[in-house]
Amino acid sequence: AAPLVNVSYPFTGGDRPAHCGPPEFRLGCVADSPQLTAGSLTYRVLALDQVRRSLTLSRTDLYNNTCLQQYDNTTLNSTIFTLASDNEDLTLFYECSTLMTVKPENLFTCEVSGTATNNYYLIGAVPVDPILSVSKCNVSVTVPILQSAVIMLTANRSRLGDALMEGFEVNYTNPYEDQCGKCVGIGGECGFDSDHGKPVCICGDQICSTAENYAAIDSSQFNAAGSQDKVSLKVGLFLAGAAIAGLLLGFWIFSYIQKRKRKRAAAAEAQSKSITPPPSSKGLPISSSNFSRTTPSYPTSKSDLDRGSTYFGVQVFNYTELEEATQNFDPSRELGEGGFGTVYYGRLQDGREVAVKRLFENNLKRVEQFMNEVEILTRLRHPNLVTLFGCTSRRSRELLLVYEYIPNGTMADHLFGKSSSTGPIPWRIRLNMAIESADALAYLHKSDVIHRDVKTNNILLDHSFRVKVADFGLSRLFPTDVTHVSTAPQGTPGYVDPEYYQCYQLTDKSDVYSFGVVLCELISSKPAVDTNRHRHDINLASMAVNKIQNHSLHELVDPALGRRET
Repeated sequence: AAPLVNVSYPFTGGDRPAHCGPPEFRLGCVADSPQLTAGSLTYRVLALDQVRRSLTLSRTDLYNNTCLQQYDNTTLNSTIFTLASDNEDLTLFYECSTLMTVKPENLFTCEVSGTATNNYYLIGAVPVDPILSVSKCNVSVTVPILQSAVIMLTANRSRLGDALMEGFEVNYTNPYEDQCGKCVGIGGECGFDSDHGKPVCICGDQICSTAENYAAIDSSQFNAAGSQDKVSLKVGLFLAGAAIAGLLLGFWIFSYIQKRKRKRAAAAEAQSKSITPPPSSKGLPISSSNFSRTTPSYPTSKSDLDRGSTYFGVQVFNYTELEEATQNFDPSRELGEGGFGTVYYGRLQDGREVAVKRLFENNLKRVEQFMNEVEILTRLRHPNLVTLFGCTSRRSRELLLVYEYIPNGTMADHLFGKSSSTGPIPWRIRLNMAIESADALAYLHKSDVIHRDVKTNNILLDHSFRVKVADFGLSRLFPTDVTHVSTAPQGTPGYVDPEYYQCYQLTDKSDVYSFGVVLCELISSKPAVDTNRHRHDINLASMAVNKIQNHSLHELVDPALGRRET
């Protein structure tokens, strides 16, 4: 596993003092591998994302090993850790007897007291499998694995060890988040008193006073030199001093916030005079203050924020920083093309991996699409929609959008594109992708947004095959008091609603039609348009309708889905 850097509260570990975080979040390090202990098991920490609050873990007793010495199921503290929804259960059956003469593909052997034993594994629900009717196993252990590991293991049954090493994903919550927020608000650092099992707020080498009843512990353990000398402080004097400091700090914070508000308001007014919002924003509040509450802040990244440059509340990046992040827009870093620009892989100076969209050209139409995408994405927060980190200033020589980087390509890549050669996607994963895509579209429509370019090339996938719908350059904010909007048809051939194309009337049903085409692609592993097919089947939607009308829908289904999955 790669070393973890810039790890902050609630996580602690290494040479940090014991008070720096709760014991449940203490990380160890063995042979340069970060580890987390939970209950009786120890896990390798393969990845830690403190923005998404997720961990990728792999059991140390099953890392590069499939034979257990101690048969423990994978359990975590459910009040802090929850398994991500896209994990799949893998059950390992040990010490099995069998009457079969043919060795199944999911057989693996272990040595017990010098004797080789037969063992089996099953993906997903345990019943019903032919092996179980002819085998008797003494013990079983359940381990979650990633969907990417499921695909790998389905394609090659001998890669059980590799699948276990990829680990599984969990989400975590910080049960002391409220107390920590108040601590940071008075200028303190969040800590934890393990002896009393309570959070503490640390100011230098002292315990701060906050609105919470923090543990009243000996503050001498917090001095930088690690001295055990007790600090003699009168409780009354400490509380009085802390109260006065709190009042002064509160007054300073209030004055600072008011000053910042006045600066932002002035900047927003100046900006609104120089940039005309796209037509879709008429009648909608678009001041940055309306959106800044839900937009994450990354102060370590260079930006134009010191000059008051924000668009609809998102961070404005310096062009030079993005040029450096993409290595001067190196063609080898090109990820693909969006609705109105080329997308490049980049790494910011603060370590974040990002996708940077660069406009094809800088005319008025492109600027409107650029602003449209910024406005729409800042209104939305959903786990299956791509996150916009920010954009460049209008003063920049080029207009650039900065998104979270989704590493596993598009749905189209895996169905019939460059990644399809690794093996067919199992049906349960396709079904999950369909559900997550539908959930994202339902959220958009509930938020009065029509995507207008729903297609498999605009549905990104992470390593766990979790969906992220992207590319909102053609999207429209939909008025709540009308049934449709009259506009020239836009979108991708093969996905455009025929009624929208013929009548120029855009409704949320236009997205539903496009999603239906995506479902056909998921079922068939065929692209929406393919001129190499028979002329009556070039359009996949037409092909699907013909198959349904002729009662031959089974001919549309990808033959690989007909193979039995275990």
